[in-house]
Amino acid sequence: MTAEVFSHPIIVTGLALAGLALTALFANFVVKALLLRGLNRLLDYTTFGRDPELRRHGLIERLANVMPALVVSLGIALVPNLPAFIVIVVKNVANAFMILTVAMALSAAFNIVDTIYHRRPDAKLKPIKGYIQVVKIAVYVIAALLMIATLIDRSPLILLSGLGAMAAVLILVFQDTLLSLVAGIQISSTDMVRVGDWIEMPSQNADGDVIEIALHTVKVQNWDKTVTTIPIRKLVTDSFKNWRGMQESGGRRIKRAIFLDQTSIRFLERDDYEKLASFGHLETYLEKKRAELAEWNAKLGERANVPANTRRTTNIGTLRAYLENYLHSHPGIHQAMTIMVRQLPPGPEGLPLEIYCFTNTTAWAAYEGVQADIFDHVLSILPEFDLRVFQNPSGQDFRELCRPASR
Repeated sequence: MTAEVFSHPIIVTGLALAGLALTALFANFVVKALLLRGLNRLLDYTTFGRDPELRRHGLIERLANVMPALVVSLGIALVPNLPAFIVIVVKNVANAFMILTVAMALSAAFNIVDTIYHRRPDAKLKPIKGYIQVVKIAVYVIAALLMIATLIDRSPLILLSGLGAMAAVLILVFQDTLLSLVAGIQISSTDMVRVGDWIEMPSQNADGDVIEIALHTVKVQNWDKTVTTIPIRKLVTDSFKNWRGMQESGGRRIKRAIFLDQTSIRFLERDDYEKLASFGHLETYLEKKRAELAEWNAKLGERANVPANTRRTTNIGTLRAYLENYLHSHPGIHQAMTIMVRQLPPGPEGLPLEIYCFTNTTAWAAYEGVQADIFDHVLSILPEFDLRVFQNPSGQDFRELCRPASR
C-alpha cells in the first residue's frame, strides 16, 4: 500500500517540491545562521564589524538571500512530473529574485561607501550623495532590464535595442533627475554650497544651515528648527546668500544707524570742552583738535573776528570721534576689520549716524549681545553731547500737548 502511494505521480511531485522547499530553507538557515555568524565574528575585529551605523545597511544579510533562490533555480528541474513551462517560470522567477537581491546588496554597499566618506574631514566640501544616488538609479535600471529579460526568457540585448526609440520618453521621465545631476555637478565644481553652510534664500523661505545635499534636493534647517527642502537646481537658477565667508573670516558685520534730531546739532562752547575733555575716549582727540583749529583760525587774521569764518568743533563731530575710539577699545570688536562711524544722507526722520564695524565672533547670540551693548551705550551717552534721538510723536506726546497748562 505504501509503495502504491509513493508511486503516484502527484504525491511524488508534491514530496519533491516539499524536499526542495526544505532544502532551500535549510540553505537559508545555513548561510544566515552559520556563515553569517562566522563572517560577523571576523568582522568584529574590524571597524566595520564594531560600527552599528555601517552594519545597519544589511549588506551581508541581503547577499545571503541569494542562496535559497539559487537552490530553487537549480533544483526545480529535478522535480519529477512537472510541466516544462512551470519549471521555466519558477526558474525565471528565482533568477529574477537573485538579480533583485544583488541589486539591493549593491545599493547597500554604496550606502556604506557614502557613510564612510562622510566621516572624512573634507566631506562637507564635496558631498558625493548625489552621485551615489545616480549610480544606484543606474543599478536598479539595469537590474529591472535584466529581470524583465529573465522573466520573459529573452536576451536583454533585445530590450536594449529598443531603448533607442524610447530615448525621448526616458529623457522626459528622467528630466528632473538629469537637471538635478547637472546642477549638482555645477554646485560641487564651483563650491557654491557645502553641508554646514548658512544660506539665505527668501524665494524659498529658507534661512538656516544646510544639513543635506542630495541628488534632487537640498535640505536647510531654518533657525526656527523647521526644515525647508529646496530643489537643487534652484541654487543654480535663483539667487541666494551664502554666509560662509562671514563665518570663515571670524567677524560678523554690525551696520546700524541711529537717527538724530538735527535741531540738537550745534557748536561746542568752552564749558562743553572742559566737560568732554574729561572723557577718556576724547582727551587726546580734543587736544589735537583744539591745536589744529587754533592754528587754522590764527591764519585768518581779522576775519577770525566773524565766527562764521572760523572752524569750530561740533557736538556731532565730537560724538563721532568718541564712538570711533570707543569701538577701537571695545573687547568684542574685531580690530583688524573696518571700524567706521559715518553720517548718512539726512531725511524726514533726522540725521542717520551709522556704526559700521565687525564683531570678533560669528556666534549669533554673542553677536547680538555685542551689538546691543554698543547701542545701549550710544543711546545713553547722547545727552552728554546735548544731542537727541529723533522719534515720531507717540500718543503720550499728543496727550502732553493737549493737557491744559497749570496756572
